[in-house]
Amino acid sequence: MITLTKEDGPADLDGVTHLSIGVSWDPTSGSSGGVMGALRRKQGTDLDLIAIAMQGADPVRLAGLDSLDPLGNGSMVHSGDNQTGKGDGDDETVTVEFARIPQNITAIVFIAAAFKKGSSFQKARNVSIKVYDATGGSSQQVADIWPSMLSTDNGCAVAKAVRAPGGSWKLEVINTTGKIKQGDEVALMRFAVSK
Repeated sequence: MITLTKEDGPADLDGVTHLSIGVSWDPTSGSSGGVMGALRRKQGTDLDLIAIAMQGADPVRLAGLDSLDPLGNGSMVHSGDNQTGKGDGDDETVTVEFARIPQNITAIVFIAAAFKKGSSFQKARNVSIKVYDATGGSSQQVADIWPSMLSTDNGCAVAKAVRAPGGSWKLEVINTTGKIKQGDEVALMRFAVSK
């Protein structure tokens, strides 16, 4: 079993055939009280988990938003868009099967973002990004990443999986926030490239 923290640096994923990353959050009233606060809690907020497949320095495929199987072979699959944060457990997940990732993919960057217009991390509480070793159909948690509540940014680069020489993979916890122009996929790609 591996355990991951930002301070540990990249971890070898030897023996890990499937990796899942999930994001969960709770809806909040923000700073509104009374009826408006109750409405905001009921409506929830929309955060997004996005995985971007890289070919060298170029982003070439995206899992998330409206793309659930961007590589077309089930090797990088998104669970679908949860637009409220309601419910227990992870609200959105991406699962990667390393052996089926095409050889031209050199890295995968995982991002949690308040990407759609009107969404924000400040309208969510208890944001948690979990990393699981999903080898053999199990789901063993190996990291729990909590973005800083002090940030006014709307994106968090969570982790990056990198193909090492010989075909093995390493995973590094990044947990770095930044600003992404909402609704702008090019800005999202540039944020991923910078990580």
